[in-house]
Amino acid sequence: MYAFLLSTVVIFVAELGDKSQLMALTFATRYRMRDVLIGITIATAVVHLASVGIGAFVGDRFAESQHTISIVAGIAFLLFAAWTWRGDELSDNEAGKANVSQGAAIVAVGAAFFLAELGDKTMLATITLATQEGWLGTWIGSTVGMVAADALAIVVGATLGRHLPEKVIRIAATAAFVVFGVLLIAEGARLF
Repeated sequence: MYAFLLSTVVIFVAELGDKSQLMALTFATRYRMRDVLIGITIATAVVHLASVGIGAFVGDRFAESQHTISIVAGIAFLLFAAWTWRGDELSDNEAGKANVSQGAAIVAVGAAFFLAELGDKTMLATITLATQEGWLGTWIGSTVGMVAADALAIVVGATLGRHLPEKVIRIAATAAFVVFGVLLIAEGARLF
């Protein structure tokens, strides 16, 4: 229980103002809140499960691949920027396939969050906590803490999405993905 509570608080605080929280806000302006939350929860649970595994068993190996992870994540963000800039519109045939669209939104959000969290401070904090506390409590607590912090951003993003024109949202989301992508690539290149 202590590992759960400690992890929840530490990761919630670490996530405030983090790039993935800003991504949650951005995605919530574009997709339904439920789909964004599902994508984030799945990605967070997977990444944090890996984190506690790393923390419990092979923490020293993680640092060796940090630069590659950052570069791959940066390139993915640039691809998300291009995708966002291009925009998504449903044809009449696709409009009848709303479930496919929801699934695509969940996959897009989940993939973006998975890549963004690899090597992120919340992943590193989860690894660190797992080296000192129980893995199960750390995993559940870190997942709950991160999803709670990102849920705040989702509510803000969904509210903004109802009040801003689609073009403004698309430009802002594209710019955010480009900035995050360039920063991740620069961070990865600096570690070589």
